[in-house]
Amino acid sequence: MITLLALFACGGGEQTQPEPKPEAKTEKAEPKHAGIFKALPKEPVAGQTPITEPLVTLGRQLYYDKRLSKNHDIACNSCHKLDAYGVDGEPTSPGHKGVRGGRNSPTTLNASFHLAQFWDGREPTVEAQAKGPVLNPVEMAMPDAGAVLVVLKSIPGYVDGFKAAFPDDADPVTYDNFGTAVGAFERGLITRGKFDAYLEGDAHALSDAEIAGLDAFVETGCVSCHSGMLLGGNSYQKLGAVKPYDTKDMGRFDLTKNDADKFMFKVPSLRNIAHTGPYLHDGSIATLPDMIRLMGEYQLGKELDDETVGKIETFLKALDGDLDAEYVKIPELPESGPDTPKPDPS
Repeated sequence: MITLLALFACGGGEQTQPEPKPEAKTEKAEPKHAGIFKALPKEPVAGQTPITEPLVTLGRQLYYDKRLSKNHDIACNSCHKLDAYGVDGEPTSPGHKGVRGGRNSPTTLNASFHLAQFWDGREPTVEAQAKGPVLNPVEMAMPDAGAVLVVLKSIPGYVDGFKAAFPDDADPVTYDNFGTAVGAFERGLITRGKFDAYLEGDAHALSDAEIAGLDAFVETGCVSCHSGMLLGGNSYQKLGAVKPYDTKDMGRFDLTKNDADKFMFKVPSLRNIAHTGPYLHDGSIATLPDMIRLMGEYQLGKELDDETVGKIETFLKALDGDLDAEYVKIPELPESGPDTPKPDPS
């Protein structure tokens, strides 16, 4: 063929175009342990309110706006930084006047897929959860929902934004609608990665070392709590299931007042876990290998050797995923009005 093309080119004959190369195809294969896990969806799943562009735009602004805190110095993004995998890297987060809360701030990434919100599961959805920290006296410290609405209604851009997001509401600027907007934005914080490609049949999405880590993760028994779409986030378990875990006061599972529910927590998701430390409800465990060893000892009754810990850590690092940079880009916030309340450091 090469000689024939050369002859045509030199002799002025009609040139033959080379045949297009077929597109490279991803080798498909049934993933190992396929029945235990599930890929993240490519699009957000709506709650009770349909997700629209005006609703998400409003929610994004509210997520980043510090004026919704008493001293105008804390936003959702202060403790759940979207350029840091939805966390702040602190054992517990500083709130109003620097006071720290009693729980580690969990990531907002993929949070809408959890069975409930907060460590104790006291709120059912991201929409409901979004309304809590704003009114918490040691977090954003707004005195009540009415005070939040005073701020929102004093900012013309927000009045217009709520009208666009809730066109059927006669009075769209409500605290419930605030939570709905923030929740709609958070529902788009989906971090698909190579593990999802692997689960969907891409045989080469994970390396041999990562697949060996997956095997170790399953064989060790980690999947007794960390399975499904999030590798966690779908059940509650007692910290210290097989061996009592000595820690400072952990409180109790707030949905009941039963002593049997003490030390019960929602199982964290392992998505992006290499970046969301420090670990546990109180942020007391600094490194991922230490956390793996602790879980082996106190949850499974196993003393894991360094090789097994290393394999599991390699797999867990393969659970990283990416956010759409444009989706989480810091937005331009509407300007304050003449009646917008001033910061209050008291």
